[in-house]
Amino acid sequence: MKKKAKEQATKKKVRKFHVGDLAVYPAHGVGRIESIESRVVNGEEHDFYIMKVLDNDMVIMIPTWNVESVGLRDVISEKDIPQVYEVIKKRRENPGDNQTWNRRYREYMDKIKTGSLYEVAEVFRDLFLLKLTKDLSFGERKLYDTAQILLVKELSTARNADEKAILSEIELLFNTQ
Repeated sequence: MKKKAKEQATKKKVRKFHVGDLAVYPAHGVGRIESIESRVVNGEEHDFYIMKVLDNDMVIMIPTWNVESVGLRDVISEKDIPQVYEVIKKRRENPGDNQTWNRRYREYMDKIKTGSLYEVAEVFRDLFLLKLTKDLSFGERKLYDTAQILLVKELSTARNADEKAILSEIELLFNTQ
């Protein structure tokens, strides 16, 4: 009975998603909640959000009680987009080119895993600027592509705009300084 009470208390604090809602799963991007299903795991029944990632049709099962710890969140609101653009426009004093590529890679991967669009925007900005001065390692190129996909997909979803138009807007931010 104690477990049920704990589960009920936890459920009250957790963001509830509904079928058809758009949500962001860290490092995978924007997806749609396709269904909410009950499954038996280790002899216990649990509810799961079944989410399909829009970019690649990957299906992810997320325990409804575990939303906070996995970082599932709403798509950024349109009014917050200018703040993301400010992150992109802001230049770091040292964009990491004095670090080894693998140290940068770990730092950037950690930022992407947070699920924060602001952190993803930082990774994109830093790697975009770095590639202007030197060749990116294979891992960094993959991270750059990942950050770009995550950033553009979420911004275009929030704005209900074409992804190419969003990418052009983002690239213009680099030309203004």
